[in-house]
Amino acid sequence: MRVAVIGAGPSGLVTLKYLRSAHEFFPVKPIETRLFEAEAAVGGTFTHRTYEDAELVSSKQLTTFSDFRPRREDPDFLSAQRYVEYLNQYCDHFDLWPAIHLSTPVTSIRRRPGDVGGHVIHYRDKDGQELTWECDAVAVCSGLHVTPNIPDLPGVDKVPVVKHSADFKARDEFGNDKTVVVLGTGETGIDMAHLAVTSPTKRVILCHRDGFLGAPKRMLTPVILPILGRKPDPNYQNVPVDVSQATLFDSMYVHPLMRDTMFLWHYYDVLIKAALWITTGSYHGYDQWVAGIGPQRYHASKVFFNKAAAKAMPYISAPYRPRNLGLIQRIRASIIQCDLEPVPAGRRIEMAPWPSHIDREGRIHFRDNGRPEYHRMKDEVIVPDVLIFATGYTQTFPFLDLESDRPYPHAEDADVREIWRADDPTVGFIGFVRPAFGAIPTLSEMQAQLWLMNLVAPGKIPRPLEPKDEGHYRLQPPPGARINYGVDHETYAYQLALDMDSAPSFTEIVATGWNASHGNGLWWKLPVIWAAGAQFNAKFRLRGPYKWAGAVQVLGVELWETISRRGGFLGNFTLAVIPILLLGAINLGLCVVSVAASMLRIPFQLLTNALH
Repeated sequence: MRVAVIGAGPSGLVTLKYLRSAHEFFPVKPIETRLFEAEAAVGGTFTHRTYEDAELVSSKQLTTFSDFRPRREDPDFLSAQRYVEYLNQYCDHFDLWPAIHLSTPVTSIRRRPGDVGGHVIHYRDKDGQELTWECDAVAVCSGLHVTPNIPDLPGVDKVPVVKHSADFKARDEFGNDKTVVVLGTGETGIDMAHLAVTSPTKRVILCHRDGFLGAPKRMLTPVILPILGRKPDPNYQNVPVDVSQATLFDSMYVHPLMRDTMFLWHYYDVLIKAALWITTGSYHGYDQWVAGIGPQRYHASKVFFNKAAAKAMPYISAPYRPRNLGLIQRIRASIIQCDLEPVPAGRRIEMAPWPSHIDREGRIHFRDNGRPEYHRMKDEVIVPDVLIFATGYTQTFPFLDLESDRPYPHAEDADVREIWRADDPTVGFIGFVRPAFGAIPTLSEMQAQLWLMNLVAPGKIPRPLEPKDEGHYRLQPPPGARINYGVDHETYAYQLALDMDSAPSFTEIVATGWNASHGNGLWWKLPVIWAAGAQFNAKFRLRGPYKWAGAVQVLGVELWETISRRGGFLGNFTLAVIPILLLGAINLGLCVVSVAASMLRIPFQLLTNALH
């Protein structure tokens, strides 16, 4: 078998690695694989679209792959430069370089003539020569033919310097004493605004369409009874927020009456808003007093969390923080409160609505969104010197043949676990999901595993991959949303593990820990990680087709050190014990209800509709 991989970002590299090692997991001959990358280096976005001080917002525990771990001394959040170094080391470790063809853009992919199946890759080599390569399957991965999304803004030509964030590299591009306007409040937009406000700029304005949900990269560590003068430990670093969730009775061992309804979405919506309000006083986001998401869109099932926001919030919220706290807020702040960053003197990121146009004199005008930031900014005369579009990207696949009798699908057409189309399984789309929390590379690894398994051993997939399983892991964006491929990281990862029969049971975890324990505590550490830890990919390499002997050590040493940092009452108790007990009790109750309904011959669908 021959398989082509398009793109050398993290998704392409992990797909290549599993294809090259397929014969180690399945009774097949080694697969001949080629990876085609248009650029001169691996790394995708992390190499070619990063900027000064760029740091990953997802933790190293998730952005690194299951069987090649980061250095122990690496910080929780890797710089983009260090992550690219890690990806190059990944290629070294698994000897991927012989199959990687850099500076080799794919010009088109066409189906092989006749009824023989397969594909023909048309590409251009380093010498500019047009060549072809025939293969049986194609993995289209993130990072290729991604074009900047630039919304129409009348009068933008009046601004001296206009860039998309894809073209921005360093602070000195802002210039000195300049007015900078950033359009977009995603993670890149927040980064751009933070870079600008910490540079020798005159003024920084950040524009939004319908707000954002600011979230910290680490779990909050509020002080209990600060009224007594208690202060946080400056040396304590809490666990990254994307690996903080306990998964027992949340994505594992969940009763269908909970799993297939909106119950968990509503539960986490209430939990998130309550936690934000209790610890910082605002339920719109972490210390966020302006530019919150509109009420029609602000629900856990619809939003992505902006984990880049914490560092910028002191600059954003300062003018909007309430100066005279009401009685309830005073009581709350005296009992529990996060130690918020001090407001830097004289520096602000000014929030503004989305602009309507720029007039002939170069003044920017904002749309009236009826919010406080509009009334604060409407009479201001703002003439941008630099304007940055931090408005994301549009994924296009111009190399896929759309003219033949069997046109190629788009990533949005992938109706089997968001990876391939049911009637076209030889074309896989790896890495085209976005988790609300979590990291794309982690999910890409599991997508590559499932796609490969379906490619070479479909009979080993234990159960049908049915669309009815999608509701519990897919985000539900509002109509017209630009991004409609969001997933909940924990439930999506666990679904893929179930699909491959890679999800260990409680008894298997206990047995594995007992057999591996030689005075190192693994007999109890593994069950705790299984129940109270996030859905680390290493969990799903303890059994199943991709079983790997090193998974026990990864879980029992590195990842144990991670979750054990959730210390104290506000750590393990609130993040693990309470959710497990609460959700466990509800699941048990639903089991009783379903048994009683069965005895009374009440249709299961009636119960589901009632919970909806």
